[in-house]
Amino acid sequence: MCPNPTSGMTDVPLTDFDSQPSSGSTDGGKYVYCIIRSDRHHAFDSIGIGGGQRVMTVAYRDLAAVVSDTPIVIYDPTRENVLAHEFVNETVMREHTVIPMSFGTVFRSDEDVTELLRSTYQAFSDVLDKMQDKIEFGLKVLWDREKVVANLERENDEIRRLKDEISRHTASSTYFARMQLGRLIEGALEEMSTRYVSDIHDALKPVAVASRSNKPIGDRMILNAAFLVDRAQEQAFDECVKDTSRKYEELLTFKYSGPWPPYNFVNIKLKLEKAD
Repeated sequence: MCPNPTSGMTDVPLTDFDSQPSSGSTDGGKYVYCIIRSDRHHAFDSIGIGGGQRVMTVAYRDLAAVVSDTPIVIYDPTRENVLAHEFVNETVMREHTVIPMSFGTVFRSDEDVTELLRSTYQAFSDVLDKMQDKIEFGLKVLWDREKVVANLERENDEIRRLKDEISRHTASSTYFARMQLGRLIEGALEEMSTRYVSDIHDALKPVAVASRSNKPIGDRMILNAAFLVDRAQEQAFDECVKDTSRKYEELLTFKYSGPWPPYNFVNIKLKLEKAD
């Protein structure tokens, strides 16, 4: 697995204001989607969260936060809200390298957003340098367990022998023999899963900058990974995923998505503090 090139969690104290306030307010605020490298104002379409708010930038030096007007509220992570948040980031990343902010990041004013940029200037600058012209792809790999087990029974002599023995002596087969077969199959499945995942990472490693494995979802999924890819390598990475999926098409199903902002490779933690 490729190493993660980011510098990890960065704690940044932010004073005099709150992000994501705990109670609603009728005053206007700013919803922050992402941070980009830019020293001039940008205006995007009216695609912001909360019903198509106008999206624009608030700048500090050569950094800019992509924001839209919002009531000062906590946004529920509904499908509509999450998709609106992601759509803005995906729109901005067509022309800019982005540091995506967490869903629901709200500040009270332009001044507070500017203070965010000022307080975190070096941290954001460092991450933008590392993420320059890089995008993320998601890859989930699922297997057909029955086909994999059938394949194991053909290729593994011990499993095949024990299964045939149990089949020939169904009435007299012991509980121990069946348990032994189950353990053999589970062990072989785990070994095969590890081998498949390793082979897939090895195949994609030459065209990826980094990868990160997340916990698989459900019994069928053996790989749930994100890959950081240089924009110049996007087509090569795409072809490599297709070639690898064809290699295992009888047993594995590849679910490939992206490009996305580098959600899995940017991890800046804002440590919020109230002023005395």
